[in-house]
Amino acid sequence: MKTKKVIVISGASSGIGKAIAEHLSAQGHAVYGTSRNPSQSTQNQQFQLLSLDVTSDQSTAELVQTVLKREGRIDVLINNAGKGMTGPVEETPLSEVQSLFDLNYFGALRMIQAVLPTMRSQRSGLIVNVSSIAGYMGLPYRAHYSAVKSALSMLTEGLRLELKSFEVDVVNLAPGDFATNIASGRYHAHLKENSPYYTTYKDQLEQFDAHVHSAASPIVVAQFIEGLMQRQSTKPHYFVASALQKLSATVLKKILPQKWFERLLAKHYNLPL
Repeated sequence: MKTKKVIVISGASSGIGKAIAEHLSAQGHAVYGTSRNPSQSTQNQQFQLLSLDVTSDQSTAELVQTVLKREGRIDVLINNAGKGMTGPVEETPLSEVQSLFDLNYFGALRMIQAVLPTMRSQRSGLIVNVSSIAGYMGLPYRAHYSAVKSALSMLTEGLRLELKSFEVDVVNLAPGDFATNIASGRYHAHLKENSPYYTTYKDQLEQFDAHVHSAASPIVVAQFIEGLMQRQSTKPHYFVASALQKLSATVLKKILPQKWFERLLAKHYNLPL
Protein backbone atom coordinates (compact mmCIF):
# COMPACT_ATOMS: atom_id res chain seq x y z
CA MET A 1 0.00 0.00 0.00
CA LYS A 2 1.32 3.44 -0.95
CA THR A 3 2.11 5.86 1.86
CA LYS A 4 0.09 9.07 1.73
CA LYS A 5 2.40 12.05 1.23
CA VAL A 6 1.92 15.80 1.67
CA ILE A 7 2.88 17.45 -1.60
CA VAL A 8 3.30 21.13 -2.50
CA ILE A 9 3.31 22.07 -6.18
CA SER A 10 3.99 25.61 -7.34
CA GLY A 11 2.30 26.71 -10.55
CA ALA A 12 -0.53 24.16 -10.46
CA SER A 13 -3.40 26.08 -12.00
CA SER A 14 -2.70 24.83 -15.53
CA GLY A 15 -0.38 22.85 -17.77
CA ILE A 16 2.16 20.43 -16.34
CA GLY A 17 1.60 21.59 -12.75
CA LYS A 18 -2.14 20.96 -12.90
CA ALA A 19 -1.62 17.53 -14.51
CA ILE A 20 0.78 16.57 -11.70
CA ALA A 21 -1.59 17.81 -9.00
CA GLU A 22 -4.61 15.99 -10.41
CA HIS A 23 -2.72 12.75 -10.92
CA LEU A 24 -1.09 12.64 -7.48
CA SER A 25 -4.38 13.60 -5.82
CA ALA A 26 -6.05 10.68 -7.57
CA GLN A 27 -3.39 8.42 -6.03
CA GLY A 28 -4.55 9.44 -2.55
CA HIS A 29 -1.90 12.01 -1.65
CA ALA A 30 -2.59 15.33 0.10
CA VAL A 31 -1.79 17.78 -2.66
CA TYR A 32 -1.53 21.54 -2.27
CA GLY A 33 -1.24 23.27 -5.60
CA THR A 34 -0.52 26.96 -5.86
CA SER A 35 -1.36 29.84 -8.16
CA ARG A 36 -1.00 33.60 -8.07
CA ASN A 37 -4.74 33.93 -8.61
CA PRO A 38 -6.57 30.77 -7.48
CA SER A 39 -9.97 32.42 -7.85
CA GLN A 40 -9.41 32.76 -11.60
CA SER A 41 -8.70 29.05 -12.01
CA THR A 42 -11.13 26.18 -12.39
CA GLN A 43 -10.86 24.53 -8.98
CA ASN A 44 -10.35 20.79 -9.07
CA GLN A 45 -11.94 19.41 -5.93
CA GLN A 46 -9.33 16.69 -5.68
CA PHE A 47 -6.63 19.10 -4.49
CA GLN A 48 -6.34 22.40 -2.68
CA LEU A 49 -5.33 25.39 -4.81
CA LEU A 50 -3.79 28.06 -2.61
CA SER A 51 -2.54 31.55 -3.32
CA LEU A 52 1.21 31.93 -3.79
CA ASP A 53 3.53 34.47 -5.38
CA VAL A 54 6.95 32.79 -5.47
CA THR A 55 8.61 36.16 -6.08
CA SER A 56 7.53 37.24 -2.59
CA ASP A 57 9.35 36.11 0.57
CA GLN A 58 6.24 36.75 2.67
CA SER A 59 3.87 34.88 0.35
CA THR A 60 6.22 31.90 0.23
CA ALA A 61 6.59 31.75 4.02
CA GLU A 62 2.82 32.05 4.55
CA LEU A 63 2.09 29.25 2.07
CA VAL A 64 4.47 26.85 3.79
CA GLN A 65 3.11 27.71 7.24
CA THR A 66 -0.46 27.15 6.01
CA VAL A 67 0.39 23.65 4.78
CA LEU A 68 2.31 22.80 7.97
CA LYS A 69 -0.57 24.00 10.12
CA ARG A 70 -2.99 21.74 8.24
CA GLU A 71 -0.80 18.67 7.75
CA GLY A 72 2.13 18.92 10.18
CA ARG A 73 4.66 17.96 7.52
CA ILE A 74 5.74 18.43 3.91
CA ASP A 75 7.06 15.38 2.10
CA VAL A 76 7.46 16.56 -1.48
CA LEU A 77 8.07 19.97 -3.04
CA ILE A 78 7.64 20.26 -6.80
CA ASN A 79 9.05 23.53 -8.10
CA ASN A 80 7.06 23.99 -11.28
CA ALA A 81 6.12 27.70 -11.31
CA GLY A 82 7.72 29.61 -14.13
CA LYS A 83 7.32 31.18 -17.54
CA GLY A 84 8.94 30.92 -20.93
CA MET A 85 10.77 33.59 -22.87
CA THR A 86 11.77 34.08 -26.48
CA GLY A 87 13.65 36.80 -28.26
CA PRO A 88 17.04 37.85 -29.58
CA VAL A 89 19.46 38.32 -26.69
CA GLU A 90 20.37 41.77 -27.99
CA GLU A 91 16.77 43.00 -28.12
CA THR A 92 15.22 41.46 -25.00
CA PRO A 93 14.80 44.10 -22.26
CA LEU A 94 17.03 43.46 -19.26
CA SER A 95 14.11 44.10 -16.91
CA GLU A 96 12.23 41.20 -18.48
CA VAL A 97 15.24 38.89 -18.12
CA GLN A 98 15.53 39.86 -14.45
CA SER A 99 11.83 39.09 -14.01
CA LEU A 100 12.37 35.68 -15.64
CA PHE A 101 15.14 34.81 -13.18
CA ASP A 102 13.15 36.08 -10.21
CA LEU A 103 10.26 33.76 -11.08
CA ASN A 104 11.99 30.69 -12.52
CA TYR A 105 15.14 30.57 -10.38
CA PHE A 106 14.75 32.70 -7.26
CA GLY A 107 11.12 31.59 -6.94
CA ALA A 108 12.25 27.97 -6.75
CA LEU A 109 15.02 28.95 -4.34
CA ARG A 110 12.56 30.72 -2.04
CA MET A 111 10.42 27.59 -1.89
CA ILE A 112 13.44 25.39 -1.20
CA GLN A 113 14.64 27.59 1.64
CA ALA A 114 11.13 27.70 3.11
CA VAL A 115 10.59 23.91 3.23
CA LEU A 116 14.09 22.73 4.12
CA PRO A 117 13.91 23.35 7.90
CA THR A 118 10.89 21.03 8.03
CA MET A 119 12.37 18.39 5.76
CA ARG A 120 15.66 18.37 7.67
CA SER A 121 13.87 17.95 11.00
CA GLN A 122 11.81 15.11 9.51
CA ARG A 123 14.99 13.63 8.04
CA SER A 124 13.02 12.95 4.88
CA GLY A 125 11.80 14.79 1.84
CA LEU A 126 11.95 15.06 -1.92
CA ILE A 127 12.43 18.25 -3.93
CA VAL A 128 11.74 18.07 -7.66
CA ASN A 129 12.97 21.04 -9.67
CA VAL A 130 11.12 21.11 -12.97
CA SER A 131 13.58 22.60 -15.43
CA SER A 132 13.59 21.96 -19.17
CA ILE A 133 15.45 20.15 -21.91
CA ALA A 134 16.40 23.69 -22.97
CA GLY A 135 18.56 23.94 -19.86
CA TYR A 136 21.03 21.46 -21.35
CA MET A 137 21.49 23.30 -24.64
CA GLY A 138 21.82 26.98 -25.45
CA LEU A 139 18.87 27.38 -27.81
CA PRO A 140 18.67 30.23 -30.32
CA TYR A 141 16.09 32.89 -29.47
CA ARG A 142 15.54 31.10 -26.17
CA ALA A 143 19.01 31.74 -24.73
CA HIS A 144 17.69 33.47 -21.60
CA TYR A 145 15.30 30.59 -20.93
CA SER A 146 18.10 28.06 -21.46
CA ALA A 147 20.26 30.05 -19.03
CA VAL A 148 17.71 30.16 -16.20
CA LYS A 149 16.86 26.46 -16.53
CA SER A 150 20.55 25.57 -16.61
CA ALA A 151 21.03 27.55 -13.40
CA LEU A 152 18.25 25.55 -11.75
CA SER A 153 19.84 22.25 -12.76
CA MET A 154 23.23 23.31 -11.34
CA LEU A 155 21.52 24.37 -8.11
CA THR A 156 20.08 20.86 -7.93
CA GLU A 157 23.50 19.22 -8.26
CA GLY A 158 25.07 21.26 -5.46
CA LEU A 159 22.06 21.08 -3.16
CA ARG A 160 21.86 17.29 -3.44
CA LEU A 161 25.31 16.97 -1.89
CA GLU A 162 24.54 19.43 0.91
CA LEU A 163 21.41 17.50 1.91
CA LYS A 164 22.64 13.90 1.69
CA SER A 165 23.36 13.68 5.43
CA PHE A 166 19.85 14.95 6.23
CA GLU A 167 18.19 12.27 4.02
CA VAL A 168 16.52 14.92 1.86
CA ASP A 169 16.60 14.17 -1.87
CA VAL A 170 16.73 16.66 -4.75
CA VAL A 171 16.31 15.90 -8.44
CA ASN A 172 16.18 17.91 -11.63
CA LEU A 173 13.39 16.89 -14.02
CA ALA A 174 13.71 18.21 -17.57
CA PRO A 175 10.58 17.95 -19.71
CA GLY A 176 10.64 18.39 -23.45
CA ASP A 177 7.68 19.77 -25.40
CA PHE A 178 4.24 18.99 -23.98
CA ALA A 179 0.77 20.11 -24.99
CA THR A 180 0.15 22.91 -22.48
CA ASN A 181 -0.72 26.59 -22.52
CA ILE A 182 2.92 27.62 -21.95
CA ALA A 183 2.94 29.46 -25.28
CA SER A 184 0.19 31.83 -24.12
CA GLY A 185 2.07 32.74 -20.95
CA ARG A 186 5.50 33.02 -22.55
CA TYR A 187 7.17 36.42 -22.82
CA HIS A 188 8.03 37.27 -26.43
CA ALA A 189 10.42 40.08 -27.20
CA HIS A 190 8.72 42.45 -29.63
CA LEU A 191 9.10 41.42 -33.26
CA LYS A 192 10.55 44.53 -34.92
CA GLU A 193 10.31 44.82 -38.70
CA ASN A 194 13.49 46.88 -38.85
CA SER A 195 15.43 44.37 -36.72
CA PRO A 196 18.34 42.43 -38.24
CA TYR A 197 16.82 39.38 -36.52
CA TYR A 198 13.30 39.88 -37.94
CA THR A 199 13.19 37.04 -40.48
CA THR A 200 14.84 34.35 -38.36
CA TYR A 201 13.04 35.33 -35.15
CA LYS A 202 9.65 35.35 -36.89
CA ASP A 203 10.34 31.85 -38.19
CA GLN A 204 11.34 30.68 -34.70
CA LEU A 205 8.12 31.99 -33.15
CA GLU A 206 6.09 29.95 -35.63
CA GLN A 207 8.15 26.84 -34.88
CA PHE A 208 7.83 27.23 -31.08
CA ASP A 209 4.03 27.27 -31.16
CA ALA A 210 3.86 24.36 -33.62
CA HIS A 211 6.08 22.19 -31.37
CA VAL A 212 3.88 22.77 -28.31
CA HIS A 213 0.57 22.17 -30.09
CA SER A 214 1.75 18.84 -31.54
CA ALA A 215 3.34 17.58 -28.32
CA ALA A 216 2.30 14.80 -25.95
CA SER A 217 0.01 15.10 -22.92
CA PRO A 218 1.61 16.38 -19.68
CA ILE A 219 0.17 13.38 -17.82
CA VAL A 220 3.41 11.63 -18.82
CA VAL A 221 5.33 14.02 -16.55
CA ALA A 222 2.88 13.42 -13.71
CA GLN A 223 3.27 9.65 -13.97
CA PHE A 224 7.05 9.98 -14.03
CA ILE A 225 7.05 12.02 -10.83
CA GLU A 226 4.82 9.44 -9.18
CA GLY A 227 7.48 6.87 -9.99
CA LEU A 228 10.24 9.11 -8.63
CA MET A 229 8.43 9.35 -5.30
CA GLN A 230 8.63 5.58 -4.91
CA ARG A 231 12.36 5.22 -5.61
CA GLN A 232 14.78 4.39 -2.83
CA SER A 233 17.62 6.21 -4.57
CA THR A 234 17.68 8.81 -7.32
CA LYS A 235 19.97 10.44 -9.85
CA PRO A 236 20.50 14.20 -10.18
CA HIS A 237 18.99 14.46 -13.68
CA TYR A 238 15.94 12.97 -15.35
CA PHE A 239 14.49 13.67 -18.79
CA VAL A 240 10.89 13.30 -19.91
CA ALA A 241 11.11 14.17 -23.57
CA SER A 242 11.09 12.82 -27.09
CA ALA A 243 13.81 10.40 -28.13
CA LEU A 244 15.49 13.07 -30.27
CA GLN A 245 15.47 15.64 -27.46
CA LYS A 246 16.92 13.19 -24.94
CA LEU A 247 19.52 12.00 -27.43
CA SER A 248 20.59 15.58 -28.13
CA ALA A 249 20.90 16.57 -24.45
CA THR A 250 22.41 13.40 -23.01
CA VAL A 251 24.50 11.92 -25.83
CA LEU A 252 25.12 14.03 -28.91
CA LYS A 253 26.26 17.16 -27.09
CA LYS A 254 28.76 15.09 -25.10
CA ILE A 255 30.28 13.02 -27.89
CA LEU A 256 30.19 15.32 -30.91
CA PRO A 257 32.73 18.08 -31.53
CA GLN A 258 31.20 21.37 -30.40
CA LYS A 259 31.09 22.80 -33.91
CA TRP A 260 29.26 19.73 -35.21
CA PHE A 261 26.65 19.96 -32.49
CA GLU A 262 26.22 23.67 -33.17
CA ARG A 263 25.63 22.94 -36.85
CA LEU A 264 23.01 20.31 -35.96
CA LEU A 265 21.11 22.82 -33.82
CA ALA A 266 21.32 25.47 -36.53
CA LYS A 267 19.98 23.03 -39.10
CA HIS A 268 17.17 21.88 -36.79
CA TYR A 269 16.02 25.46 -36.28
CA ASN A 270 16.52 26.46 -39.93
CA LEU A 271 19.12 29.05 -39.05
CA PRO A 272 21.77 30.32 -41.47
CA LEU A 273 25.20 28.81 -40.94
